[in-house]
Amino acid sequence: MLPQIFFGYFAVAIIVLSLLTVTGRNLVHNIMWMLLLFLNIACLYLFLNAEFIAAIQVIVYAGAILVLFLFVVMLLNLREEAQIRRFMRLWQARILVAVSLFAAIAVALQGFILAPQGKYSIQYIQKEGHTKTLGTVLYNEFSFPFLIFALILFVPMIAAVVLAVKRRKEG
Repeated sequence: MLPQIFFGYFAVAIIVLSLLTVTGRNLVHNIMWMLLLFLNIACLYLFLNAEFIAAIQVIVYAGAILVLFLFVVMLLNLREEAQIRRFMRLWQARILVAVSLFAAIAVALQGFILAPQGKYSIQYIQKEGHTKTLGTVLYNEFSFPFLIFALILFVPMIAAVVLAVKRRKEG
């Protein structure tokens, strides 16, 4: 009974914090809501006995990514853009997008088929350990997508710096 209560708390907290992150008006407050969101996700990982992933969640996301977001927000000085009331009255379009997204997810889940058990079963992970198994899979089998993901994270950071330098030259 107690594990279900904890899981329910984390599930509800993650959903509420996600909504607070996306719907807030102040960007710095949104980033702080995102920090709480990342910490709750890390607690959920701890609850699921994935200690390494929880530590990575705190170090990478709650540490590095949030600092990057704060850096970009402060670098771009988005006060003027926050005053503009664009897209505020398009609530019908937002509802249409949300319903379409849920419909797409429902259609995708209809075709979900469980695959046969592969090499990395629960017994294998318990024998080898979470960290070793994750490292083996990530750096041996998925090294190219891992590098592409790093590039995807690097490009927006460079774009933010270029935009900030451009604005300082204009202003």
